[in-house]
Amino acid sequence: MWLLLAGGVAALSWWITGLLVSKASLLRSIDHPNERSLHSKPTPRSGGVAILAGILVGLGVAALGLAVAPPSTRFLPNGFASASVWIVGSIALVATVSFLDDRRGLPVGLRFAVQAIAAGIVVWGAGLTLPSIPIPGITTIELGWFAAPLSLLFLLWMTNLYNFMDGMDGFAGGMTVLGFGFLAYFGWRAEHPFMLLAATLVSMSALGFLVHNFPPARIFMGDVGSIPLGFTSGALMLVGLRDGLFDLWVPMMIFSPFILDATVTVLRRAWQRQKIWQAHRDHYYQRLVLLGWGHRKTVLVEYGLMALCGLLAWGYQMGDDHARLAILGFWGFVMASSMLAVHLAERMAARLESHG
Repeated sequence: MWLLLAGGVAALSWWITGLLVSKASLLRSIDHPNERSLHSKPTPRSGGVAILAGILVGLGVAALGLAVAPPSTRFLPNGFASASVWIVGSIALVATVSFLDDRRGLPVGLRFAVQAIAAGIVVWGAGLTLPSIPIPGITTIELGWFAAPLSLLFLLWMTNLYNFMDGMDGFAGGMTVLGFGFLAYFGWRAEHPFMLLAATLVSMSALGFLVHNFPPARIFMGDVGSIPLGFTSGALMLVGLRDGLFDLWVPMMIFSPFILDATVTVLRRAWQRQKIWQAHRDHYYQRLVLLGWGHRKTVLVEYGLMALCGLLAWGYQMGDDHARLAILGFWGFVMASSMLAVHLAERMAARLESHG
């Protein structure tokens, strides 16, 4: 039953995405190239609708299964909906505004205000906060009354960085398949039905969309996809922290190809007194494409990095304090080396161009 649900959600998302590619689609909206874009021709950007539809149908089927199935045959136990009402309601709010923004364009202030309200619902309504920051084998930093406001900022950052990183064919879709796939594994391992269900549905629905989004992409997910997915990733991280599935470093490692690229890029632009809200092509993945790697090669390398980070997160979860500290050090080395490699490649390309 579980595999049937997961496969059905992927197939449904694939089918709906195919419909949205058509010029006859009533929900079709177009992404026109600009100074930030890596694509050169207008492309539909409504693929997020298919992802959300797959997730919604999957949740409905799961809820119906729990309602009508005998206890002995239920593939999820009762109680799986802990915090789900708050989270799903907040995601629906964010998704609605993002859909309207894709279709008509909304003021930045309004979009951000809605995101802040949705994050506040999750933090104070569902009681999901980041309580502490562990340093394995050394100490744990308790956040105290800072926990709630920091959790709110964390949710807002995860929401928007996902949107920042949705700028290359197959990138955000692949991060969603792998990142939420690892979260689903940790939910299964801990026998946490809500995490297992929610993360699996997101991962499988994104997989159906990715078939159409893999380079060369026929459709993008748009804000209606990237904004709710970023919000969902942050919310599920907080669920896992609250319920003891993992500590902070596990989801941070899983999603680090997104988190670190976006964070370092924004901080660098702020340090250089650039307007961080303006469109740009300064993210590391964008710079690789501009170096001549192209979408397909770049995204495949990023997939490998995502998988490695997920495996490191698994090793961290399985290890003792000494192993965890070593894994954190190795993870930091891998990510720093990856960023340094991009800088060196750019310098080499510039030298070759100056001598050519």
